[in-house]
Amino acid sequence: MPFTSRELSRETLSDFEALAAKQGSCWCMHYQRPKPIPGGGTTTEHRAINRRDKAKLVREGRSHAILVYEGQTPVGWCQYGPREELPRIDAGRGYRKVGPPAQDARLWRITCFFVDRANRGRGVATFALKTALESIRRQGGGIVEAYPVVSKKMAAVPEWRWFGTPGMFRKEGFRTVAPLGTSGVLMRKTIPSG
Repeated sequence: MPFTSRELSRETLSDFEALAAKQGSCWCMHYQRPKPIPGGGTTTEHRAINRRDKAKLVREGRSHAILVYEGQTPVGWCQYGPREELPRIDAGRGYRKVGPPAQDARLWRITCFFVDRANRGRGVATFALKTALESIRRQGGGIVEAYPVVSKKMAAVPEWRWFGTPGMFRKEGFRTVAPLGTSGVLMRKTIPSG
């Protein structure tokens, strides 16, 4: 059965939440916060804060993602969004050395993927990436950034694959711009308006 997709919205929030509960405590909020959640707190407390904050951003239309379905079942997602939605990237030491592109084009970011364990290795992330790029094109296009992990040691850990791989972005026309520390790389692609 082929995959289908839907944008993250009020209507699909419960599907996102079902997948996010399997993913862990992040809820794809890490890059949406300029800084970490202040203070200590337990994983359970952070999970509750992230879930609450993510739902608020979705209701306000300030959180973008592509949800991938097999039939009616959500099986994965790709988080993307404009620079202002994902400000944490700007704080990264490696990113600050390179900086955002100089052009006036709108800057988009693809920060993470999640695929339900039972559906890994079936092309869900690739489908999500293609669909996210098409959504960006429909929303006026611009420069799109990605931050895949290049370290083989890091890529062997499932959590680090959430950033995608350089190969999957290269297949979609992304070019490497600069290293981001020793484990990641900054890649960019320009998408015309459509």
